[in-house]
Amino acid sequence: MDKTLQPDIRHELPSVEQYLALRLESGLSPMSVEGAGIGLPRSVFAVTLYEGDLLIGMGRVIGDGGCFFQVTDIAVKPAFQGRGLGKIIMREIRRFLETVPDKAYISLIADGEASRLYAQYGFAPVMPDSQGMFLRRS
Repeated sequence: MDKTLQPDIRHELPSVEQYLALRLESGLSPMSVEGAGIGLPRSVFAVTLYEGDLLIGMGRVIGDGGCFFQVTDIAVKPAFQGRGLGKIIMREIRRFLETVPDKAYISLIADGEASRLYAQYGFAPVMPDSQGMFLRRS
């Protein structure tokens, strides 16, 4: 495959089906159809990358639109990884985040080596001042 891939960058949501499939294929945890149907339209910002009609990458920002924002769902199809698509997604998200109100709290959860990508866009660990926690509902 072409290493200089120039994807079609769209500031739109994927369909529920595309979203769920890309999450699974890229190694993110599964979500329910019900949850995706409720959550996706409530996104504050979304970016999707396409090669033709094929969704190859995505990312979202969720939150209240004023005080709190969270970067989530950064995913690239495995066959397209290693080509800088994660950087394109984060660049678009970072541009959006420049438009949010001053003093807004912007967070994300970095899995494994993904923290190296996010650090390039100004994100830093919160430890030891804070500690990330979660409550998972099965």
